[in-house]
Amino acid sequence: MLSPAANAQVGGWNPELARKAADALARMMDKNEGLQAYYDNAYGYAVFPTVTKGAIGIGGAAGKGVVYVSNKETGISKLKQATWGLQFGGQQYSEVIFFEHEEAFGKFINGKVKFDAQASAVAITAGASIDAAYQDGVAVFTMVKGGLMYEASIGGQHFSYKPRETDEAIDR
Repeated sequence: MLSPAANAQVGGWNPELARKAADALARMMDKNEGLQAYYDNAYGYAVFPTVTKGAIGIGGAAGKGVVYVSNKETGISKLKQATWGLQFGGQQYSEVIFFEHEEAFGKFINGKVKFDAQASAVAITAGASIDAAYQDGVAVFTMVKGGLMYEASIGGQHFSYKPRETDEAIDR
């Protein structure tokens, strides 16, 4: 059973989600130091600490994350994914999306970034080099947290964005 404290918000902001996002990004960067260059040079990024995915023929995934510009929390994003095809199972993963420039970030916060995660996301594994490049100003990385998914599907991710309700973003 979930307690109300687990979802506590301060002024519309969820500090627990922000903590989980920071922890997830740190784990991803620890697992593959190639992410550091993206982190250092990105205009902004979004971190989804837990995306839950499940499928039996038709699948779906959802997660909630924190959006940053200049390493300051600027808002919350919701990720939704729908897929169909040969797929079965369930898993949880973390996802980080880096925005190369302000234009790519603007498309994201205006709901114009939609993509097929299976085709564009790079899976983070320990010790493997990251051989990825920005596509349309966006680079996506995922790291499996648990579960097992058999999948040959098509579909895509869609994002929504809600800016912080306070005037000041918190430095991280």
